[in-house]
Amino acid sequence: MTRLHRRTFLVGGLAAAGAPLIGATPANALAYPFTLGVASGEPTADGFVLWTRLAPRPLNADGLGGMPNTPVTVEWQVGLDQAFSQLAASGSATAVQASAHTVHVEVAGLQPDREYWYRFRADGHISQVGRARTAPALGSGSALTMAFASCAHYETGYYTAYRRMAEDRPDLILHLGDYIYEGAAATDRVRTHSPSAEITNLANYRVRHALYKMDVDLQAAHAAAPWLVVWDDHEVENNYANLVRQEGQAPAGDFRARREAAYRAYYEHMPLRSAQSPVRENMQLYRRVNWGGLATFHMLDTRQYRSDQACGDGSQNCPEADAPTRSLTGNAQEQWLLDGMGQKFGTWDIIGQQVFFAQRLAADGKRSMDAWDGYTANRKRIQDGWQARGNTSTVVLTGDVHRSWAANLMNNYTTQDKVIGTELVTTSISSDGDGDASHTGVTPTNPHVKFYKNLRGYVRTSITPTRMNVDYRAVDKVSVRDMPVKTVQSYVIEAGNPGLQAP
Repeated sequence: MTRLHRRTFLVGGLAAAGAPLIGATPANALAYPFTLGVASGEPTADGFVLWTRLAPRPLNADGLGGMPNTPVTVEWQVGLDQAFSQLAASGSATAVQASAHTVHVEVAGLQPDREYWYRFRADGHISQVGRARTAPALGSGSALTMAFASCAHYETGYYTAYRRMAEDRPDLILHLGDYIYEGAAATDRVRTHSPSAEITNLANYRVRHALYKMDVDLQAAHAAAPWLVVWDDHEVENNYANLVRQEGQAPAGDFRARREAAYRAYYEHMPLRSAQSPVRENMQLYRRVNWGGLATFHMLDTRQYRSDQACGDGSQNCPEADAPTRSLTGNAQEQWLLDGMGQKFGTWDIIGQQVFFAQRLAADGKRSMDAWDGYTANRKRIQDGWQARGNTSTVVLTGDVHRSWAANLMNNYTTQDKVIGTELVTTSISSDGDGDASHTGVTPTNPHVKFYKNLRGYVRTSITPTRMNVDYRAVDKVSVRDMPVKTVQSYVIEAGNPGLQAP
């Protein structure tokens, strides 16, 4: 990990302001190593993280990307314009085989609330150019365009929604989990997984991440804006809970070792800070990111610390789900969230997390044991906590369910007494393949749930100090490349007035 401040930019490497990335390619140079693109993430008021990985043969079975077991110097530049006619920052980092020749650069010393462009050079090769931006300084900031997405099963569809998201040129992108899928390859889908077997070790997780990152539409979305990422279950294994694996379906083996491999590969392939670097099978992923005085993003981890799903998982009528000792977040993360919501650095408190937060009952009263309905006491403590702290502009962002939903969050879901927040649920990028726009999932059993759509896509938001404009964006098919995108529903959320309003 490299952390460089402005005072170090004039030392070594690509030091001179405006210096181009030039130089002849050595005769013994690698093949083009930037096959997985570039990315930025974790914006602050003075910087962000830059990411790339050197992998000239990214699908090699050993997971090492065709790289030799030697350190490689990777130079990087941050430009004030896309032509890099003037540099804001530059330096170098060392990529080593132990981390699959990935690079995480923590850039600091930049100006708040502005665009930058970045690129890398290694062994004479120049990477693609990415666009990043810094957050506003605390107390400032007037607007933010933010998009969020989840669930991108490579086999079940093309990543057109990522491409359309990039074309919207957001300031920030959130990914709420299931960035990869761990399962074995199928024979009847749009594309095919590599490796072909279910992934369980570090080499295979690295290859699966590389396969996904080779997709040019995903690369376009990463290059378009900084990302904030959190995982869900498929980055490791379907429906796992802490160190308890999926009920009765998982392959044999040491699950602790599998989680360690999965977390390590995830960190290696995401634009995350060194604070998130895993230690064996543990990784501190929940964290807070401030967007000036406009918004605070509370990014949750609802997999690593949770109690096992009640009543054997699935959809159940299960009194055990209401036990006060059950937790989706774990006690430490719950208190961290409520402490952060009490700080009130921004108008909006935006909770980026994975599974359906609002109550969602089937007609027979059954609830999903994998979602917050399986951990109702934990949900109530969090909802009561933000009300006690006076938070009136709370928005929960959700992935996981491969459908678009929008819901008002209620103080009491049984009596429907008071709206205390808003939940926006994004559909999948590609998981479940082409949808069915004719079906409705809005039912009388859930009067607080206002919208449902079964098409693939993402959610785009435009956030100001007084309102959040919300557009649910969708493509008609993911079995066909390059479909157009359309807005299928829009809402307004007013600051200080929780709940969904017509635009």
